[in-house]
Formats: sequence, structure tokens, C-alpha cells
Amino acid sequence: MTAHVEPPSAVGAGGRDSRLGPLIITLFALYARGERNWLSVASVIRLMADLGVEGQAVRSAVSRLKRRGVLRGERHEGAAGYAVCDGTLEVLEDGDTRIFERNRATAGDGWLVVVFSVPESERDKRHALRTALTRLGFGTAAPGVWVAPGILADETRRTLQRLGLTPYVDIFTGDHFAYGDLSAKVRTWWDLDELTALYAGFLERYRPVSERAAAAAIPAREAFGIYLPMLTEWRRLPYRDPGLPLSLLPPDWMGETAGALFEELDKTLREPARAHALAVIHAPQGTLRA
Repeated sequence: MTAHVEPPSAVGAGGRDSRLGPLIITLFALYARGERNWLSVASVIRLMADLGVEGQAVRSAVSRLKRRGVLRGERHEGAAGYAVCDGTLEVLEDGDTRIFERNRATAGDGWLVVVFSVPESERDKRHALRTALTRLGFGTAAPGVWVAPGILADETRRTLQRLGLTPYVDIFTGDHFAYGDLSAKVRTWWDLDELTALYAGFLERYRPVSERAAAAAIPAREAFGIYLPMLTEWRRLPYRDPGLPLSLLPPDWMGETAGALFEELDKTLREPARAHALAVIHAPQGTLRA
């Protein structure tokens, strides 16, 4: 039986599917960095077409990413294309560790606590701080007090420096000394029920792919069509679950099962997906329609 994975987007020319931007970022993260940090317009449109996305929808999504400072337009040897902006490259490099290494804290790693104070006249900085800490996977221990596993200290410092937010922040590391059941507190600092539901959805969608791949090799183009949306869906989960110690999580934490499935799919699909992508990227420009 053929495993079916719902395509992440099948929007028309005027569509604004919110998942399309993350898919394009994943495409550039996987393949542009090894190609002089550049992909041609034609190859991006062709590869996204393999996911069922129309060319005009791709152009619109890329334009939004350019306005956000994620991508920039560049021409190489007369061909139009896009490169990843420097700040985004730094974010992707941090993401490589978070996504593929799946580091998990232990009780001995302690905690990272961030507190900040922002003048009312700079409310945009307050919003930027909250957004940055949420994306890093911090939980909220109390109003204005954010907490994360100690293993995130270096990444947090780099992120806040990159965003120019350090004048508003103090960062502390240490142990939880008292009082109460820390595992119960973790349930209030992070929404573990929501995380469990996200992991369950990932397992439901991609277990059939794993079973199919175990029975027979998946062709390269199809592997690409599965791998890119799978990685796009997965890459947000290690940020929502910032590697909390297993001793503080519910028994048989579903994140471990989902993580093992991700590693298996990454091992199985990464190379055939890459082979297909590079065949398109390196095809003569005249053979690709932009």
C-alpha cells in the first residue's frame, strides 16, 4: 500500500498559505548553502512544483520573505535568483544543532533564567524579546520571568546579541532550589499537552512512510516531496520542546518516539531527496521554466 502524506500546500496563484514561507526557507536551508548560497528562480519554482505549489504562489511567498529580510535577490551569470541574508544564515546554523542533534538536558544541567525590563516608550522591543524567547523554547515561570534548560545558554546569548536586545536583559544560570514539585511546575511553564498533540500528529503522518521505506526504496523525486515538508514540520518541534530533562516529563514521553522516527526518516530520505534537488538545481537554465 502506498503511504500518502498530505502536501503542505496546494494554493493557487493568489494563495497565502502560511506554510509556504517555511517550506521555502527549508528548501534554501537544505540546498542553497552548499550552492554558493544561491538558487535560481527557475529551480526554486520547479522544486516547489514537485510539492504541488503553483509558480505564482511561490513568487508571492518569496516576495514576502524578501520584504522580511530573509532572502535577497541576486543574479549569477545572468540568471535571476535568491540568496539567504546573513542574519538568516546565522539562525539556520543554530537550527542545525537544535534540529539534527536533538540535545536533551539532564537535571544536572540546571536552568537558564531571563528577566527583562523595557521602557514603555519601546514596547516594540518588549514584543521582540517575548517573540525571541518563545521561539527559543523558553517557558514562562512568572510575569517577566522566562526559564529554559541550561543547555540553551549559548544559543540564547547569541540570539539576543544578534537582535540587539541585550541592553534590556539579564540572564542567570543555576539550580531550582525550592519549593514544590519541579515536574508539576514544568507543566505550568510549558504546554506539554499541546506538545504531545504535535508529536502525535507527526507520528500519525510519517509512520506509514517509514513502514513503506522499510519495504522498498522510495524514488528520488517522491523522497524529495516527502522529505522537505517532513523536515519543515519537524524543525519547529525542537523549539517548542527545548530538550527538557526526561526526569521532569511524563513517562514514555512521546517526543522521544517522534524524535527516533525523525532520525530514521532523515537517514532514509535525505540523500535521495538531495539527489533530486541537485539534479534540478544543476540542470541547464534553458531546460527549466520560471
